[in-house]
Amino acid sequence: MELISIEDVRAAGADIAGTVVRTPLLPTLFDDELWLKPENLQPVGSFKLRGATHAVARLDPVARSRGVVTHSSGNHGQALAYAARTFGVPCTVVVPQGAPQVKVDRIRALGAVVRLVPPARRLAEAELVVAATGATLVPPFDHRWIIAGQGTIGVEIVADLPEVDVVLVPVGGGGLASGVATAVKALRPSATVIGVEPELAADARDSLAAGEVVVWDVERTYRTSADGLRTNLSALTLAHLRERLDGIVTVSEQEIAAAAGRLVREARLVVEPSGAVAVAARLFHRAELPAGRTVAVVTGGNVDPAALAATLTG
Repeated sequence: MELISIEDVRAAGADIAGTVVRTPLLPTLFDDELWLKPENLQPVGSFKLRGATHAVARLDPVARSRGVVTHSSGNHGQALAYAARTFGVPCTVVVPQGAPQVKVDRIRALGAVVRLVPPARRLAEAELVVAATGATLVPPFDHRWIIAGQGTIGVEIVADLPEVDVVLVPVGGGGLASGVATAVKALRPSATVIGVEPELAADARDSLAAGEVVVWDVERTYRTSADGLRTNLSALTLAHLRERLDGIVTVSEQEIAAAAGRLVREARLVVEPSGAVAVAARLFHRAELPAGRTVAVVTGGNVDPAALAATLTG
């Protein structure tokens, strides 16, 4: 299976310039060797805008005119809706029932058509839309364009902290970790890239151990509060992670909540549970990680207001 290259990531960087925010690296007061990459500052509140914008930009004009469709728990759906609006094309997002209402509302506000379905039916429903309209399916992570777009985060990290030693990146479907690891390993070969996922959705850990995609069913992964990390890997993302990821650690629900609270109170960043897992690894699993200058990718901030209030008071 052909993996993406640093040239693919650089091409993505050119495609997304002007639409995607080049987020800074933020030092932390509570750890003098930790920097945050705050992708919650993107216009749609998550890193997903990078891959979605790159994918829409790569479509030929005829395909683009027929629109795009995806299935998403929220962040990729928002990102694709934003990118589609930027390019002036129709967008449909199939959302699994139980997704945070704040994410669903924002997808609609960006002009996309939302279809709510049981979680196990989201891909099938998206394929029905493709068959009926001729729209292009833009998957959340299982595509080279998406992986390359997410990899631009790695390019920016190395540009802003050339001596980075460790990059901590959340793992859900694996597109982000695949892209970031590709870029960091190409530009800073001595750096270590570690994936982080919830204990209650640790399919990537199991897949890497088994050497093949291990699927956790939705009843199992939906136990975690990190709704953006409930997705299983694909063959494409597993191939990237096996080749380029240096390891993976898991974090508990209590650790995720504590990290989110610390980011809100001490880093002044609004984060969703999925966005806090990399920092949770640094805070609670430091002994399992290499030493040195570390960057944690804060992937998103689209948190339900009630959950945010609980984070502040917890």
